[in-house]
Amino acid sequence: MSDLLTHEEYIALAKNLNFPDTSFIDGSFRTAKSGKTFPTLNPATGETLAEVSACGSEDVDFAVQKAREAFDDGRWRCLHPSERKEVLIRLCKLITRNRRELAVMESLDSGKPIRDCESIDVPETIRTLKWHAELIDKLYDQTAPVGEDAMAVISREPIGVVGTVLPWNFPMLMMAWKIGPALAAGNSVIVKPAEQTSLTALRVAELAMVAGVPAGVLNVLTGFGPEVGEPLGRHKDVDMISFTGSTETGRRFLRYAADSNLKKVVLECGGKNPFVVFDDAEELDLIAEHVVTGAFWNMGENCSAASRLIVHESVKQPLMEHVLARAGEWRTGEPLNPVNQLGALVDQEHFKKVCSYLKKGKTEKAKLILGGTTVEGIYVEPTIFDGVSENTSIAREEIFGPVLTVLTVKSNDAAIVLANDTDYGLTASVFSGNAKRALRAARTLRAGTVTVNCYGEGDISTPFGGYKQSGFGGRDNSIHAHDQYTELKTIWVDLSDRSSGELVE
Repeated sequence: MSDLLTHEEYIALAKNLNFPDTSFIDGSFRTAKSGKTFPTLNPATGETLAEVSACGSEDVDFAVQKAREAFDDGRWRCLHPSERKEVLIRLCKLITRNRRELAVMESLDSGKPIRDCESIDVPETIRTLKWHAELIDKLYDQTAPVGEDAMAVISREPIGVVGTVLPWNFPMLMMAWKIGPALAAGNSVIVKPAEQTSLTALRVAELAMVAGVPAGVLNVLTGFGPEVGEPLGRHKDVDMISFTGSTETGRRFLRYAADSNLKKVVLECGGKNPFVVFDDAEELDLIAEHVVTGAFWNMGENCSAASRLIVHESVKQPLMEHVLARAGEWRTGEPLNPVNQLGALVDQEHFKKVCSYLKKGKTEKAKLILGGTTVEGIYVEPTIFDGVSENTSIAREEIFGPVLTVLTVKSNDAAIVLANDTDYGLTASVFSGNAKRALRAARTLRAGTVTVNCYGEGDISTPFGGYKQSGFGGRDNSIHAHDQYTELKTIWVDLSDRSSGELVE
């Protein structure tokens, strides 16, 4: 954290930013064909940062046309893999050079704390793009064991035109999670950022053009779901949609695909992630640190937030003492002040949703032991409800705010049953002093990522996605992410001599 600037220095940087405000199609910034715009706000202040182009179906058609032309003529997909790699490496260098500008822009647009933008979001964006770039010329195709009379080559080819629909909680990093493998595979990509957080996506697209990504290969369409997301999902010349966001919206993209061209759909959706603490758990203060980080990091606006603490009754009291002490160290306030770990929620609508769960927790007779209040503006203090019943809304529904629910169990087996009693299955954590017991629990927990004696999501080398209603169709991150942006092709070569029945020499 020593590389952080002062609050005053970040304010000065913010005053000198130039915000991109139009869509980016075919290598240049363009206003919406309708001429319509919408304000993108700084959630911490309510100030309008820019009037951004409100694209519509005509803009979607134009972007898809240009993306298809770029794909079909091979200006990107037919480059040598090492050339595509070098272009993406140059993009990483440009992001590095402009990292402070991007961090401040992200913080202003989303309400995220600048300390996280500087130390997590921007560095992880660079690391993600670089990792996928370096993989481009190191992935090998296969041959099948088909005998001496034939040869079978199993190859991967880019799928075509890819639509990526981003969430607002990690705007730049989620863009990297998707465009990294999609561009590495040779696709043309159309990015639809969340309407709340469009700015850094536009800036990254501009830097990609400077780095040498050809026109039409990376496009950004700003606007709202019905006017941009749905037409993109229904477009018959889009070959794939990769979506991160709510489970409700994810269902819509499956319907759009069914109603149009059966395009491939990959969904990374919500979560109600359990944090299981067994009766033999050790180092309770360290566990408490993980609990607080998992529940409150990024204001709880995180699909993998550890929002359900399921703890054995024998260790609950001492653990909760540590949790409350750790939670008291987290400061809420202006996002550009680097001393604050918690910033503003993304917008008024989401703020009202989170506040409604604060009220539900009280009406559902849970015991409020921390927070439960709001700060002037759209800030919510870290909140903990104890004595939560497993069938209440705060225990079962994704809140997407800094709210932790505590559920007490009488046995370790009951903890696992309760952890799996959810429609979701994105992440889970288990804490035990017995390695075998912890690993058996990890195998039993129904989630795409299970951490043992820690909280986290793995890293860029490990696949990320969910079971049940948390995911569908593929995984972000790792080599597996490349697979979902490609089609498998079998090329069969007959090597037999049909006239003599002998092999050709």
